[in-house]
Amino acid sequence: MASEKLPTAGNPIRCKAAVCRKPGEPLVLEEIVVAPPYRHEARIRIICTSLCQSDITFWKLKDFPAVFPRILGHEAIGVVESVGEDIDEVKEGDTVIPTFMSDCGDCTDCRSKKSNLCSKLPFKVSPWMPRYESSRFTDLNGEVLYHFLFVSSFSQYTVVDVAHLTKIDPSIPPNRACLLSCGVSTGVGASWRTANVETGSTVAIFGLGSIGLAVAEGARLCGATRIIGVDMNPNKFEIGKKFGVTDFISAGDSGSKSVSQVINEMTGGGADYCFECVGLASLVREAYSCCRKGWGKTIVLGVDKPGAQLSLSSFDVLHNGKILTGSLFGGLKAKSDIPVLLKRYMDKELQLDEFVTHEMKFEDINKAFDLLTEGKCLRCVIWMDQ
Repeated sequence: MASEKLPTAGNPIRCKAAVCRKPGEPLVLEEIVVAPPYRHEARIRIICTSLCQSDITFWKLKDFPAVFPRILGHEAIGVVESVGEDIDEVKEGDTVIPTFMSDCGDCTDCRSKKSNLCSKLPFKVSPWMPRYESSRFTDLNGEVLYHFLFVSSFSQYTVVDVAHLTKIDPSIPPNRACLLSCGVSTGVGASWRTANVETGSTVAIFGLGSIGLAVAEGARLCGATRIIGVDMNPNKFEIGKKFGVTDFISAGDSGSKSVSQVINEMTGGGADYCFECVGLASLVREAYSCCRKGWGKTIVLGVDKPGAQLSLSSFDVLHNGKILTGSLFGGLKAKSDIPVLLKRYMDKELQLDEFVTHEMKFEDINKAFDLLTEGKCLRCVIWMDQ
């Protein structure tokens, strides 16, 4: 029997959203209008959302791809309120996790096990929906509000393309499941899918923010026996221990030696896997320099400033046989890999609880921005009162 349509289906919805109107200024909590979904889209009632460093980056950014006014937020969980035409993957009432990476299931890349980079709906920082050059948000004056990373979860309702939605078990706590919408999935996936960290291996992680700690958690799950954390903040070592970090290097306190020299000496020739989680070309070079010759892999996760260039010695590339690769969303295919990670959480294998340091109401969202910019939290979960 077909499910009964909600009275809101097919009609615009008025709800609250936290709108970023000017770079670096507090978000404005205001009433907006959310249009019904188009073909291949679903309108989602957000249960809770968490704040990611990428939200901070684009909140501060003044030049393109920054656009204003915009609804930020891309790490969330919600319930399908209504669906557009040609959707059979999800229906009204389903619990879903939106992701900034698409998983269309149709293109060559999505059908391959070798890539998570969908070619039908490729990743880009767009102010629009992925299939249409249009927005589903307007303010009460009729002004267009722009989208962010195809999710825009800082709104009680949002519209998301079905290729960016993963249906999940509704019994999983939403304030934990939402973490797999971006950050934790990216870090854990980088160890699991991109690097394929092996049992007994050595890992070095540059930057112990949420992504770096999630890399450590993934490496721990994969059986790495030595996980070296590098950070400017020595307090990160105690936090890192919760996620399997065994050794710590204070980046600003290595004396006359570079961090890569220290790691090469500690490991007798370099780590098997190195992860750059900050977004600095200089750290990518350091990570590559302490990656073991012959089989070592360096995985880049950090987002550098627009236009940043990476320079490596041609001699080293040719003679040392190392691999350097990027990793968007940790190499995960959302629709198949997120349910696996959620099961591992429910089976008490994957740690998610330890990432959540704060929880707060939607009206306090600007406090969450303060906490993250001041380095006082890992993940702050924001509950959306309807």
